[in-house]
Amino acid sequence: MNNMERVWETITQPTYLIIYIIVIVAVMLAIVIFAMVNERRFNATAREMKAASDKALREKAEEEKKPAEKSRFSMLKLYDEQPPAPPSFATEISLHDLCEEFRIFAAAKLGLYYDISVIREFIAGLAVSRILILQGMSGTGKTSLAYAFGEFLANPSVIIPVQPMWKERTDLLGYYNEFTKRFNETLLLEKMYEANSRDTMYITILDELNIARVEYYFAEFLSLLEIPNPEARYLEVVSDKWQDDPRGLKDGRIKLPENMWFIGTANNDDSTFAISDKVYDRAMVLNLDRKSEPFQASGARTVPLTAKQFTSLAAKAVEAHPVSSDTLEKLRTFDEYLIEHFQITFGNRIMRQIHSYLPVYVACGGTELDALDDIMAKKVLRKLETQNTAYIRSESEELCSFLDELFGEGRMAQCEEYVRKIARSV
Repeated sequence: MNNMERVWETITQPTYLIIYIIVIVAVMLAIVIFAMVNERRFNATAREMKAASDKALREKAEEEKKPAEKSRFSMLKLYDEQPPAPPSFATEISLHDLCEEFRIFAAAKLGLYYDISVIREFIAGLAVSRILILQGMSGTGKTSLAYAFGEFLANPSVIIPVQPMWKERTDLLGYYNEFTKRFNETLLLEKMYEANSRDTMYITILDELNIARVEYYFAEFLSLLEIPNPEARYLEVVSDKWQDDPRGLKDGRIKLPENMWFIGTANNDDSTFAISDKVYDRAMVLNLDRKSEPFQASGARTVPLTAKQFTSLAAKAVEAHPVSSDTLEKLRTFDEYLIEHFQITFGNRIMRQIHSYLPVYVACGGTELDALDDIMAKKVLRKLETQNTAYIRSESEELCSFLDELFGEGRMAQCEEYVRKIARSV
């Protein structure tokens, strides 16, 4: 190697080294920059993925929440989606035949035996009021009578066992649970909802009616049933309205069905409350104090009726068997006697009930005087229980003599028995 070559090698060797170092640094810098860029992209992608995941979770939670909101009335909504098939109804039947066939049905199908007078009082009571009270000793068939009538109609009665702590409407209809976001629907609410879309007669049994105070938990029902127009009878179920609430609710309210009767069974003992005049005045009362003798029964059949059919039968009875002028005159005389001697009377509501009850009872096969005896004992003379005890005892026989003189000896047997019962107990 000549001198020039050695000189050139000496000059270019550091230059290659520097270039090599520069290239290495550039490559490393490029790798770092690439890594930083990719990390930012990865972080951005991760954030986007997390945001998308969070959004999906929120949407899922909202979707899970929506059905709960939509189905806060799950049973009522189910009825909207799957309504039962409408039943077939009975052809024409008279009130007399209705009583006879119901008595036969109860005996033949259910082994329940009732005197025909009890059946007449029951059917006539249904014609007068949407509320009946069946009272008497345990084991005389109070609940069974109401249950049997539902079976006879081919629409089973709803039995609602009254609880001692009941105080308000929600105990009967249910309430909205803020925690579960659902309405705790009761059997009565479901049956009321169902009844509002059907014509069938519905029987609701309030079993042991007076184990709680009737005028507390049933107060709104009592008031609504006094409204002449059935289309104006609405009970509040919830205070607000949701878009997907059941179709049969109107702004959170349910209509009190015109085709539903409430039958309460009552025991009179130390475990129950006394039933107030407010309840007694609005209800019809049936005393079941003794068991009837068994009898042979055959040919039993169900007789499905619409509420309109039944009320039409009652209206025809009132038209065909109006209270006689003789009975009305005797009622006026009896009213004057009660005012003079006991300071009690019967007002317009009881007179309206008399004008309906007597004709229907007659159409059921009974007599006008038997019907009058029954309703006077249960609706008027029961007010004697609030009178001075010693005075009632002293006046009881004179009152019975007056009844014999006015209506005929022994013709007002229930009234006289009731008066003497009060006199013995005071």
